[in-house]
Amino acid sequence: MLKHIVMLKLNEVAPEEFQNRLDKMEQMLNALNQTISSLEKMEVGQNISTKASAYDLVLTADFKSEQALDEYRIHPEHIKVLDYIKIWVDKARVVDYWI
Repeated sequence: MLKHIVMLKLNEVAPEEFQNRLDKMEQMLNALNQTISSLEKMEVGQNISTKASAYDLVLTADFKSEQALDEYRIHPEHIKVLDYIKIWVDKARVVDYWI
C-alpha cells in the first residue's frame, strides 16, 4: 500500500474567513472518497496545535500502487479541488511512502 500525505498552510486572512476556507477544503477533499476509484481511503483533518510550525490541514490517502496515485493526481475531480486549494494555500508539503 502506498501512503500519500499532504500538509497545507493557508494564507493569512480574517479568522472567520480562515475557518470557512478550511471547512470548504476539508469538505471538497472528503468528497473525493466517493468519486475517485483508485483512491482506497482518505482522511482529512484540521490542525488543533497552536505551535507556529504547525500546518492547518492534513490529508492522508492510501493507494494500491504508484499507478493508482498517478490516476488520482490527474483525475478531473482532484484537479478541481487543487484549483480551489491553490488560491488559498501559502505552503504545501507532500510525502509518499510504502506501508
